[in-house]
This record gives sequence, C-alpha cells and structure tokens, in this order.
Amino acid sequence: MKLFNFTSLPSRVIFGDGSLVQVKQEIELLGAKRALVLCTPEQRVLAQQVLDLLGNSAAGIFDRAVMHVPIETAQEARKVASELGADCAVAVGGGSTTGLGKAIALVSTLPILAIPTTYAGSEMTPIYGITESGVKKTGRDSRVLPKTVIYDPSLTVGLPIPLSVTSGINAIAHAAEGLYAHDGNPIMNLLAAEGIAAMGRALPDIRNNPADLNARSDALYGAWLCGTVLGHVGMSLHHKLCHALGGSFNLPHAETHTIVLPHALAYNAKHAPESMQVIARALNAADAPLAIYNLAKSNGAPTALRDIGMHEKDLDHACHLAMQNQYPNPRPLEQVALRQLLQNAFEGEQPHF
Repeated sequence: MKLFNFTSLPSRVIFGDGSLVQVKQEIELLGAKRALVLCTPEQRVLAQQVLDLLGNSAAGIFDRAVMHVPIETAQEARKVASELGADCAVAVGGGSTTGLGKAIALVSTLPILAIPTTYAGSEMTPIYGITESGVKKTGRDSRVLPKTVIYDPSLTVGLPIPLSVTSGINAIAHAAEGLYAHDGNPIMNLLAAEGIAAMGRALPDIRNNPADLNARSDALYGAWLCGTVLGHVGMSLHHKLCHALGGSFNLPHAETHTIVLPHALAYNAKHAPESMQVIARALNAADAPLAIYNLAKSNGAPTALRDIGMHEKDLDHACHLAMQNQYPNPRPLEQVALRQLLQNAFEGEQPHF
C-alpha cells in the first residue's frame, strides 16, 4: 500500500426522511440565534417552510441565489446578512445556494447549515467558487465547510427527473476523480466506490418512479459519499473543464458535468486503469467512460454540449482556458487531445481516445 496522509473534515450529518423538522434544534446546537435562509427564487416556498420551523431563530430569507455564484450576488447576500444581524446561514437547495452560503462564510464568521435538495454534494466540501468578469475562480477554505448537513430524502422527491439524473452524475464525477486524485487515499477510494454504486442503482429507479423514497434515499446517500470524497482530495481535468465551461460560458452546472465526465475519463483511462476498473465495477459494466455515457443517455440526460447552449466557435477559447492554471491530472494536458475531447463532448459522441 502506498504512503498517504488523511485528515478527516469535521461535519455533523442528520440523515433520514422527515429530518427537516430538526433544523431549529441544529441551529441552537451551533450557538446561533438569527439564521438567514438562502435559496433560489424557485425554492422560496421551501425556504419559507424552513423559516417557519426556525421561528424566533430566523432572521429572514435571501432568495436570489444563482448558479456559479456571481460576485455581485455574493456581495449583495453578504450585505443583507450584515444588515439583518444574522449569525448563521441556512442554505436550502442545490449547489448554487450552498455556494452562496460559502461566499458569505468566506468573509465572515457565519457558520453554514446546509439542507440539500439535489445531489450536488457541495455541502460536504470546503471548496468554493465565485464568478467574476466571466471567470470562475475556485479555492479551498475550512471556513466555508458547512458545520451541519440535514439530508431529508423527502425534499428531493420533487426534483424533476432530468435534473435528478444530471445532478446524480455530477455527484459521480466527484467520486470518479477522487479515485485518481494526486492526493487520494484508500479511505476515500472506499467511499468513492460505494457512492458511485449507490447513485448508479438509484438513478434508473428514480426515472421509473420519481416518488420512490428508497431510491431517493439511495441517491442522497450516494451524493453524501461522493461529496465527501471531493472534500478530502484534489480535483483533476474533469472539474477544470467544467469550471471553465460553466463560469465563462454560463452553461448549466449539472448538465455540463454529465456531458464532460465520460470524455474526461476516456482521456485519462490508460493513465489510471485501476480507477477505471473501480468505476466500471461499481456500475456493473466493463468500460467506465462508456458506462457513464450510457447511464446518462439511457436515463434521458443530455450528452452533447451543443444541446445545452455551447457554441462550436467557443471551443478553442474553452480549450485555452482549460490549459491555464492546470489541476493535477494522471495524464498531462495536451492541447490537441484536449481540443478533441471538447469536440467529442460538443457533438455528443461516445467517449473514445
């Protein structure tokens, strides 16, 4: 066994159907008295439900979270939190809302309590991303890691099937890259394999029956594990590409991850064969990149960048962005091969290299 270092990140997880009712109790355990509830405009009803559960521990609602956390939105939310005297942020929703909570925590002492309604996994990581002047900048900081996460599977039952599938494959991406991360370790490998398997089981069942609470629980469990992997190890080519595509071209986050992942795996396959075997076994398949591609396609998810708003004329610039400030990757980044990867993803071809 190779030498490795492992530092466990501190977090408290409440998991189970109906666990949302514990939110006030969990806020009190954090020592907070005035919680600002964050959400997107679409999640306002759920945010109000949380506000009602908090009672006199609530400071108000900020309902303008958007994907990729524009710096302007982050600054506005920070101002509102300060004006309301908030001493805690409750992020209700997916990665966009959790990301906004992290942007507040980055410049304050406010702890975050996250209540995920998608499978983004961001709630288990100290990774933040803020988009400024068309560039998404990411970083790691222990201040932004949510102190408490409430996983209530019933809150994900209303997540539309298309977003359930893409959000789930987004989570798989976190675990898949964790398997060949430069600072990976056997503990995270175990979590990655289990997380990928749980998500692989859950997504077809969710598509067949969106109200299947067992499948929803399995998917949320998988998202927890996959997010935990991302929180403990570094990112590689796949995440670099998705940050460039999302931040600079405003592509939808989960869909971008879903489309790019099989091609990023194919790019790295010969340089990380053991990782590919783990992914394939977890999905009961022979080929990891193809298994991810088929999981997306067979469950109705997009497989081509051109179908989610990417323009072919922008591929050269996307390639240029991906070559800048590179993340550690099993295979060195080669501009010609990377440009071909983007072309394959743009056209929605089966992954190959």
